[in-house]
Amino acid sequence: MKYASITERLSRLGSEKWAVHIEGKHRKAKGEKLIFLSIGEPDVPPPAAVLNAAKAGIRHGNLGYSAGEGAHKLRETLSRYYTKQTGRAIKPSQFLFLPGTQAALYVAFMAIIEPGDEVLLLDPYYATYEAVVTAPGGVPVPVRLDPDNDFHINFDLLEKTVTPRTKAMLLNSPSNPTGAVFTEEEISRLGAFAKKHNLWIVSDEVYATLVHEDHRFISPFFDKTLEERTVVVSSISKSHALPGFRCGWIAASEEFCRRTLPVSETMLFGGHPFLEEALTAALDGDFPENAAAKHAYLSRAEALVAGLKGANHLRAHLPEGGMFVMLDVRPTGLSGDQFARKLLAEEAVVTMPGESFGDGGAGHVRIALTVDEATMAEAARRIRKVAEGL
Repeated sequence: MKYASITERLSRLGSEKWAVHIEGKHRKAKGEKLIFLSIGEPDVPPPAAVLNAAKAGIRHGNLGYSAGEGAHKLRETLSRYYTKQTGRAIKPSQFLFLPGTQAALYVAFMAIIEPGDEVLLLDPYYATYEAVVTAPGGVPVPVRLDPDNDFHINFDLLEKTVTPRTKAMLLNSPSNPTGAVFTEEEISRLGAFAKKHNLWIVSDEVYATLVHEDHRFISPFFDKTLEERTVVVSSISKSHALPGFRCGWIAASEEFCRRTLPVSETMLFGGHPFLEEALTAALDGDFPENAAAKHAYLSRAEALVAGLKGANHLRAHLPEGGMFVMLDVRPTGLSGDQFARKLLAEEAVVTMPGESFGDGGAGHVRIALTVDEATMAEAARRIRKVAEGL
């Protein structure tokens, strides 16, 4: 039988990137004890009030079909949330409810990309970005970020990379995997660049609330003049430690949402109404659990960096935001994949090779801050042992 070309385009852009994590899960199933630092699955408790809202929705029988764009009450909540963030009126008609950020990315690119269109990806980038661009026939074009400049943007290189076929750029700040938070100046320059070349900006803001210390989250959507070309995707998977709820959304212009709604409805005609109630509660509230989680991620990063300080062949610094640390293993002479596999084989620590996040991640290992400080310190000891044994 003949299959559609999308199956070939995506054939090497799926779970292969998580090979080290999957091997670790297999070993765990056999009874081995491992330290998992591989995926960004929060281990901190979610807000009890959000869980209670979901439970109440089930108890009250809110189990029927939902509107394709999401319940009006939810979109009113998103309207208030973004009106407060941006300082201007954002309407309920500027949102689409989707099952998580990944689905939102897929729908966004299906709505804006034609076969052959190029999309600029700041490299390293999240492991699924190539796939969401490639699915509708787009061409991912990496723009290398400098690890020696904390993975911030080289605008000269960005300008050299754009071509007449460039249609969009995909941003992620705070970044997974790098932990970089783009400054107000960087976002302003990206906005000017997008206007100059008439580009869409797709902004993955799932880590927006996890900004550390003196850094500040800035979205291109904050700029009214960029609203017509900006598509924000986000969810409460990280901010409220609820990845299994698959509660995400798109924030964009009214025109984008109107034109994109049939694309979304073709894939999933509405979500789970009791989870929409939970999302409404999440965005309307201010919860101590969220503040505690952000503090925990930074404390764990500090424990890791302190544990690796002075280690031969390793470099690590605190992330500016998010829940990951990019460990530079280039001085070992090993690739990120080689180091990650050696770390798993010899010290039972599961990480993600930097190469899973594009060529810009080569020679690095991504470490998820998803274990307590004591376990993170032990992981640092084991990582150090592998590096110093080379």
